[in-house]
Amino acid sequence: MKRLSRVLVTTPFPREALQVLRPYCSQLKVWKNHLTLTRQQLFKEVKGADGLLCLLTDEIDERLMVATPRLKVIANCAVGFDNVDVAAATRHGIMVTNTPGVLTDAAADLTWALLMAVARRIPEADRFLRAGKYKEWEVYLMLGAPVYGRTIGIVGSGRVGAAVALRAMGFQMEVLYTDTFANTRIEKEAGAKRVSLHSLLRKSDFVCIHVPYDKSTYHLIGRRELALMKPSAILINTARGEIVDEKALIQALKSRRIAGAGLDVYEHEPRVPASLNRLANVVLLPHIGSATLETRTKMAVLAAENLVAGLGGRVPPNLVNPEVLAMHK
Repeated sequence: MKRLSRVLVTTPFPREALQVLRPYCSQLKVWKNHLTLTRQQLFKEVKGADGLLCLLTDEIDERLMVATPRLKVIANCAVGFDNVDVAAATRHGIMVTNTPGVLTDAAADLTWALLMAVARRIPEADRFLRAGKYKEWEVYLMLGAPVYGRTIGIVGSGRVGAAVALRAMGFQMEVLYTDTFANTRIEKEAGAKRVSLHSLLRKSDFVCIHVPYDKSTYHLIGRRELALMKPSAILINTARGEIVDEKALIQALKSRRIAGAGLDVYEHEPRVPASLNRLANVVLLPHIGSATLETRTKMAVLAAENLVAGLGGRVPPNLVNPEVLAMHK
């Protein structure tokens, strides 16, 4: 590919990813601010670009595509791509890519970190001690929930969900999962049993959400689903905030309909409701599922490789709208 492509990167990216891009770009613009571009800034900066390397916080809709007629590839640096209007991109002949696989272990590790933190009340105990409230050892001080030998329910057995299920083997847990398709690997290696969502919710001590977000999974976990869970159960969401009805969850936590929750994502991110923030039985994280230096670097490099492949006339390794290829023949 000749150095003819103009590319916009919407955030300061790791050096390794920019090194992938530079040899192929006649113009490489990198937004220097870590804060998300405003709509006005994005429209201005992307003008004339052939390629766009963006984040899940960037809204890439049809209006932007129409305003950027040269655009050929949108490389999203995330597994999910609900921030991109893929159908519109396909209509305009634009390839859309994502970065699956490289963040599986980091996301699975964080799921377990949240599960353990909520079950054993780690942040709450930390705050208790730092506030000078720890005076002596007590039999009933900070009693939490056991993890070993309990039942974990995996909602969505894709890469991350499967990795979470396999880690449960170390805790001798019964593994239940629900998915459209059977996952024979976790069935064989972790003894996982495929059940309905309602059965999983009724039987699980820990419910971990790992489905992708789309119209079919919007509020997949709502008031009725939360009512099916054990009063002692804990909900973990490291997927997308919109999958859980946040208002229903807050009510379930307030009323102790469920014991607790661990959240890395929110329905109206980055806004976190004050009523959720005040609850002691929930652990809140700022969307750090893939936040290790190694993982974020791999994601950035993969996004750059996807972009270079698409601009070079090749099929990107992680193309999410393959039907667009017919328009490039």
